[in-house]
Amino acid sequence: MLVAQFSFKIEAGTDEAGRGCLAGPVTAAAVILPKIFDLPFLNDSKQLNEKQRYELRPLIETQAVSFSYAHVYPQEIDQINILNASIKAMHLALQQLKKKPEFIAVDGNRFHPYDNIPHECVIKGDGKYLNIAAASVLAKTYRDDYMKKIHEEYPDYQWYKNKGYPTKVHRAAIKLNGPSPYHRKSFQLLPKQLELNFK
Repeated sequence: MLVAQFSFKIEAGTDEAGRGCLAGPVTAAAVILPKIFDLPFLNDSKQLNEKQRYELRPLIETQAVSFSYAHVYPQEIDQINILNASIKAMHLALQQLKKKPEFIAVDGNRFHPYDNIPHECVIKGDGKYLNIAAASVLAKTYRDDYMKKIHEEYPDYQWYKNKGYPTKVHRAAIKLNGPSPYHRKSFQLLPKQLELNFK
């Protein structure tokens, strides 16, 4: 069972989606929940199916004290690396909250201090704290929305289905068509044995 939060009055949970993708942005969300909050099947977004995530999103947004999300795009990911891009996306999401949190609960084990606000990193926090789980759902669904949109521009990569993750179909499309402007050039887009045929 997920715990509501730590013990702070205004506490933001933050999480990201898309770190392991070959294409598209890394997306983070930040959520401040009220003290009394109950969504029985809210969990780590990876434990939910797509239908459940999209059903939860408006419920989270309606009940949240404040929520926000932010993208960091491939060009910047290539410049600052995926870890820094993920943390930057979290900072951007926190910056957009309508209320300033007193504490930040962060999914994972790495974070840069934000605005002198105390924080704690929680490994697998999206399966432990409701505010991080809520952030994981928003980050995942808003990133999926973005990938579905750019799929219309580059349908060969089937981003509507794989969302930019390194599936066999996605990598086969990269091998056939080369990378798109939405691919992360600093990532290994193809296995080593296929790189000679890449260009």
